[in-house]
Amino acid sequence: MSFQVACEADLEPGNARAVTLNNSEGAELTIAVIRDTEGDWYAIDDTCPHGEVSLAEGDIGAACVECWAHSAEFDLRTGEETLPATSPVKTYPVKLVDQSVLVDLDN
Repeated sequence: MSFQVACEADLEPGNARAVTLNNSEGAELTIAVIRDTEGDWYAIDDTCPHGEVSLAEGDIGAACVECWAHSAEFDLRTGEETLPATSPVKTYPVKLVDQSVLVDLDN
């Protein structure tokens, strides 16, 4: 599988949306589609590995999201984390086509 439509490109900068999609193996994944405060688009695993909460509900900055529960911060480009999280989140390639956000879960 390659890119698939995750959602419409109607998010304002600094906002996110949790979306559930299937990868090529049929596994259901919940990702956060994020438009950072600079207007750039990203897709990451939605669940914070530290607190098991939705990162789509976090505080969004420039190329980062902060978990609302415990303040762990994740780089939207690489998935790298800050404490108290001790493991990164997976990132996914994103592209815009017309008014849709497409994400590649298998890359």
